[in-house]
Amino acid sequence: MMINKHEVTLKLEKNDDFRYTEALKTLRTNLMFSGSKVKNILITSTSPNEGKSTTSFELAKAFAESGKHTLYMDCDIRKSEFVRVHQIKGSTSGLSQMLTGQVELEDGFYTDPQIPNLDMIFAGPYSPNPTELFEDEMCDKLFQLIKELNYDIVIMDTAPIGTVIDAAILTKYADGAALVVESEVTSRHMFQRAKEQLDRTGVRFLGVILNKVNMTKGGYYNRYYSKYGKKYGKYTKYAKYGYGYGRKEETKQN
Repeated sequence: MMINKHEVTLKLEKNDDFRYTEALKTLRTNLMFSGSKVKNILITSTSPNEGKSTTSFELAKAFAESGKHTLYMDCDIRKSEFVRVHQIKGSTSGLSQMLTGQVELEDGFYTDPQIPNLDMIFAGPYSPNPTELFEDEMCDKLFQLIKELNYDIVIMDTAPIGTVIDAAILTKYADGAALVVESEVTSRHMFQRAKEQLDRTGVRFLGVILNKVNMTKGGYYNRYYSKYGKKYGKYTKYAKYGYGYGRKEETKQN
């Protein structure tokens, strides 16, 4: 089936941090080794402001840059800031409009020439009833269309599972799920509750993305990467991306 991709221009942050780039590549590689059948990857978090959306989008970019035909889906139709953060100009439609029939499913896809191989579906306007939308047959039709488009990787950026139920509902369309947790902030209780919620859905758990790791304390990651500093130069503060990977703290997104 043909889709009508709309062209937009995103404001992208330039980052020359070697450790950040390597962390993303490692995360991408670990997810690729999850198996050839793992294509739809759901990313959620225990609570807001843990960097879930930044992680999801940067991961989608990393897959696209490796040559994978990638789709980034902003499924957080309760509180998405993607369009604002990336300063996307002009009128855009999104997931909430696609699922309510206001926009044809084939017309909700976007692309940016700066990022070859990456298609995007934005969240669209705030919806007061996302649970009902994700349980509607229109959502089934959308994911059937996505399947027919034969993407190599689909990154589903969902609302925090420790706060609302949206991510749990969307797991039926996912081949696996990863949980973003903020280093030294997310409590064990919060993590366990979010993990149990995912487990109840039966989705395959791919692992934890440890986010906003403080690299200035002289810990393992700081020692490991410091030896590269002499070769690659001085790097900015490292604090994101996980299974213990990191990047500097930056724009607040959910």
